[in-house]
Amino acid sequence: MNIKGQALYAEMQSLAGQARAVGNELKLQNNAEVNPSQSDFGSMFKDALSHVNGLQQQTGKMRTAFEMGDPNMSLAQVMIASQKSSLAFEATVQVRNKLVEAYKDIMSMPV
Repeated sequence: MNIKGQALYAEMQSLAGQARAVGNELKLQNNAEVNPSQSDFGSMFKDALSHVNGLQQQTGKMRTAFEMGDPNMSLAQVMIASQKSSLAFEATVQVRNKLVEAYKDIMSMPV
């Protein structure tokens, strides 16, 4: 049996490189599996905030139209829109408070 040291060393290096590449691919796949949930939560939260902002802007426009005497805008419509936007804002503040509280609880946990 004739084993050449240089050829054996070169083959071991190529196998080690392939193993590193497979390891890097697995790490990227694991990161890809974790990141979508984070981005989904982030996009969901951003959409909720933009919806609340839209409600408040719409209410402001309705209020201005009513104050300017627009005959198509009734006081009842303005008050309902105002209550909707107020309720949505209060709910958003409560969600924020719960998130901050949960973050503080996690940060105070012993490792």
